[in-house]
Amino acid sequence: MLSPERLALPDYEYLAQQHVLTYMEDAVCQLLENKEDISQYGIARFFTEYFNSVCQGTHILFREFSFVQATPHNRASFLRAFWRCFRTVGKNGDLLTMKEYHCLLQLLCPDFPLELTRKAARIVLLDDAMDCLMSFSDFLLAFQVQFYYSEFLESVAAIYQDLLSGKNPNTVVVPTSSSGQHRQRPTSGEASMLEGVEASLFCQCLENLCDRHKYSCPPPALVKEVLSKAQRLTFYGFLVALSKHQGTNQALGALPDKGDLMHDPAMDEELERLQMDLPRYNQISRAGDPCLYFTMPLDPPDFPPTAL
Repeated sequence: MLSPERLALPDYEYLAQQHVLTYMEDAVCQLLENKEDISQYGIARFFTEYFNSVCQGTHILFREFSFVQATPHNRASFLRAFWRCFRTVGKNGDLLTMKEYHCLLQLLCPDFPLELTRKAARIVLLDDAMDCLMSFSDFLLAFQVQFYYSEFLESVAAIYQDLLSGKNPNTVVVPTSSSGQHRQRPTSGEASMLEGVEASLFCQCLENLCDRHKYSCPPPALVKEVLSKAQRLTFYGFLVALSKHQGTNQALGALPDKGDLMHDPAMDEELERLQMDLPRYNQISRAGDPCLYFTMPLDPPDFPPTAL
């Protein structure tokens, strides 16, 4: 059944909003690159499995970073995949460094940029050294904001610098993603010395930014609520507040609430089943049973599935 939002939009606007062309182009490229293998079971089945994987969010596994960040759905899917794959890090209480978290990200996306991981770690560590240990939940929530809203945050950093320099907010120029990449974020030392900027003025600028920004940005009401809790705010103070706000998780829909980050009942049930079966498989293996292969479970764990 079509949603009311779908019926309210012209076809071309809906296709653009959902990035359908991006997935069609990628599907065709995958088809051409693997045409010999795909010819064995048919093009129709390939397209069915491809778009099923897009709907399930598994299509981003082991893909290049340019594709992982190409659409909001891809970014949300990557966040959820990272959480489900490495949730046990947090469940076991392990603390990792920025570089170790980056290694985990590269297991899912081999060319994931180190700079993006470093920026996420800075939200957690602030003035601490970058080799300090972080909990999984702290890093994940900071990474969610930095990764999903990366272009928006570049623009926010530029606006913050303009306000620090005393520029009139009415003359602030909203940078594009390309120009924002060349602007250096304020260091935490500079921000603390100046005690940040006036929150109400910062809020006004960010509300205008949300209205104009062509990339994903937090809901304006969420930004306003975060900035309304202080009279003055530093750049990283804003990022910390945004990453910890429950509304951020709700807006993105990729991760559960912070209190439930260590819980994934479906995955736990599958892991418990496999652990219960391991003694039986080991006993058969020691006995040299040639039928071991056929006694192994036919269905692999639901996650992570094989990427196309």
